[in-house]
Amino acid sequence: MMTFATVLAAVTLTDVLWWLLVGLIAGALASFVMRGGGYGIIGDIVVGLIGAVIGGFLASLLGISAGGIVGTIIIAFIGACVLIAILRAVSGGFARRH
Repeated sequence: MMTFATVLAAVTLTDVLWWLLVGLIAGALASFVMRGGGYGIIGDIVVGLIGAVIGGFLASLLGISAGGIVGTIIIAFIGACVLIAILRAVSGGFARRH
């Protein structure tokens, strides 16, 4: 059984950069589609990364697998849209800033 420290030691800088890139792209797309604007670079990355976890979980429940960077971004985008919808439902929506 692998420990967290073992897994963490196996993560490279390249892996982290790919996660950040996928998170940024998925979060920016989802925030644009769901809101009409972005949450800023950091906010979009956070939404995209959490969305990737949610999307991966939902895809595994449905037996869907994504291949390559495009498939990963699509799964993360779907998860990010679900995250934004959940946040809106819990918070009661929000007023749009002009």
